[in-house]
Amino acid sequence: MQKKGSNNRLHGIASRSRISTLMLSMFAATASLYVAGRLWQDAQNRVYLTKELDRLTGQGQSAISVDDTLKIIACREQQKKLAAVEMELVAARQKGFTSKYFSETNRTPPKKKPLVVIGILTGFGRKNNREAIRKAWMATGAALKKMEDQKGIIARFVIGRSPSRGDSLDRGIDIENKQTNDFLILEDHVEASEELPLKTKTFFAHAAEKWDAEFYAKVNDDVYLNIDALGNTLAAHLDKPRVYIGCMKSGEVFSEKSHKWYEPDWWKFGDGKTYFRHASGEMFVISQALAKFISINRSILRTYSHDDVSAGSWFIGLDVKHIDDRKFCCSSWSTGAICAGV
Repeated sequence: MQKKGSNNRLHGIASRSRISTLMLSMFAATASLYVAGRLWQDAQNRVYLTKELDRLTGQGQSAISVDDTLKIIACREQQKKLAAVEMELVAARQKGFTSKYFSETNRTPPKKKPLVVIGILTGFGRKNNREAIRKAWMATGAALKKMEDQKGIIARFVIGRSPSRGDSLDRGIDIENKQTNDFLILEDHVEASEELPLKTKTFFAHAAEKWDAEFYAKVNDDVYLNIDALGNTLAAHLDKPRVYIGCMKSGEVFSEKSHKWYEPDWWKFGDGKTYFRHASGEMFVISQALAKFISINRSILRTYSHDDVSAGSWFIGLDVKHIDDRKFCCSSWSTGAICAGV
């Protein structure tokens, strides 16, 4: 009898143990679902509260509790951290870093970064100049594409639109571009001789957005280039993050309105009436960082009467390496020269 009683007690203990284990498992599962639900609900509340704060703030109201405000602040801090991480990711990709997954799955070799984008500033009625440049150094069609692919040099004629948009002048450029495909047409710029500084600024801004190149060059349409010499010279400056290259000069500031080179803002240059050092406008080159600087700040960058002075003014207050290279002096052609004016 005693043995039988002991067996009954053991059986009862085992049964209760199994029930307790089952109950604990059910409780744990219920608790997990509850916590997950609370977390999801809290996340939804944060999104809702953020929207409510934006709505209430826009209506000039402030009827929101301190606890809700703290939740919203915490949520926005997370949003700021996420935005910061996304910016760091973009910066890393621009520097050439890619994920292992991308490297393994994308077998296409990365496209080589162009060395320089050359903008040849031209105008209406200058077709003969453009034809001369195409024959001399720029080429057309397959030869132009070969220069881009093999030498990393992109060249485009830069022009705006006619004051009477859509007229015969605009149509003439469109027809020429359809035949040659070598224009960068600035749709938001109106052609005018006095607007050359603005045109130069607009070119750099658009070129920096359109092409991811190491350098950007501005050239007049009466200048001939030695492409190989230009490529070799620029390759020697790839290690410099912010560089401004050209035939550096200074000159007198003219305050007389009747003078050809009259400067309306002459008084800003001091009693000496002398311009600061800047690259000659026939041709100069800037690095990518400076082109992007122009693109970002184009709306607040001041222009003066001349495009070369204007460009020099944009960089004078920046940490920029000014390089005075006499090979960029286009007034005469000499051995090793990069450019020559005609």
